[in-house]
Amino acid sequence: MSEASSDCGVVSSEINSQSTEGKGKRLWKRVKYQLVEYHSLPGYLRDNEYIIGHYRSEWPLKEIFLSIFTIHNETLNVWTHLIGFFLFLSLTIYTAVKLPKVVDLHSLPNLPDVLKRADLHKELMHCLPSMPNMPALQRLRNELKSALPSMDSLPSLSGWHLLELVRNCLPESLYHANHTDTCVLTSIKDDVGNMIAPLLVRPITRWPFFAFLGGAMFCLLASSTCHLLSCHSRRLAYIMLRLDYAGIAALIATSFYPPVYYSFMCEPFFQYLYLSSITLLGVATVIFSLLPVFQNPEFRTIRAWLFFGMGVSGVAPILHKLVVYGDQPEAIHTTGYEILMGIFYGLGALVYATRIPERWMPGKFDIAGHSHQLFHVLVVAGAYTHYHAGLVYLRWRDMHGCRR
Repeated sequence: MSEASSDCGVVSSEINSQSTEGKGKRLWKRVKYQLVEYHSLPGYLRDNEYIIGHYRSEWPLKEIFLSIFTIHNETLNVWTHLIGFFLFLSLTIYTAVKLPKVVDLHSLPNLPDVLKRADLHKELMHCLPSMPNMPALQRLRNELKSALPSMDSLPSLSGWHLLELVRNCLPESLYHANHTDTCVLTSIKDDVGNMIAPLLVRPITRWPFFAFLGGAMFCLLASSTCHLLSCHSRRLAYIMLRLDYAGIAALIATSFYPPVYYSFMCEPFFQYLYLSSITLLGVATVIFSLLPVFQNPEFRTIRAWLFFGMGVSGVAPILHKLVVYGDQPEAIHTTGYEILMGIFYGLGALVYATRIPERWMPGKFDIAGHSHQLFHVLVVAGAYTHYHAGLVYLRWRDMHGCRR
């Protein structure tokens, strides 16, 4: 009887010991993954001494990914740019789907000057709306006997009724007197209409605009990912910071593409000069940001000035644009957007470098309102402003082509 009691006591003691050990492990996990203060951080996570608490420090990846839905001093840093990423993803889809891929025939000039070089100019120049410069229309002389594929199946053209417009403009004088068969006449009209339509439609390329949208999405997603994952380890923090700097350089560089490309679309020398210069400057900035010393807190101001200087370099093409197209309302309109964008970016760089407002009241803005969060909001605002400037550029060149 005593032996049985002794065995039960041993088993009970082991169960209690295991239970205590399990509770101890769970308690240790809760303590280990709690938020800590600035003085408890390893050196590589110390960046802003005015943010006192609510830090995550060397958490496992599972806990880090779950922390996106919890409150800490990086929560708004993650979400401000993550929301910005989805905003620009939506704008990219909207732009690809909704913006017309062909120009509005009723808004484009210079058809009479071009049609003078074509055989049908006497009949067509008084019928069709004005169009941009189309040297390819000369091919009509050699292509009147071969019809191109029907354009009716292209949904992008149906809204403009291009083929119907061309057919209605083709005069009866095009046919000989012995062509009395209505089917024959209709066939000839269709053939010639199908040949003219592809020559008239020359939409302005969209790749510079989509390059900017891609650069904005890359920057915003890289920044959000950096703020989420950098607390895992020194190695991952090093990689994420480099990705973040590369994203900033990509946003600045690609922001130049729409204004430079569309402003100097008719002046290839300056177009290539400005595009190659900003691209090389962006690559150099990324390479410089890969240096380990660039990560140190004492280089914070230099980082801000480097990216700020990269943005200020855009003043040259903007001033050049105003000199060349100062009489165009679109040039003034886009410059207004670009000035507003510069204000947003400039304020963002200023608060980033000066750490305002947390330097005035350390610890009061740990969760919300500190400089990096304001910097993120201003970056999204500046990029969104530039998106609207890009729409003006597209409309301008779609409507006027190279005409000043």
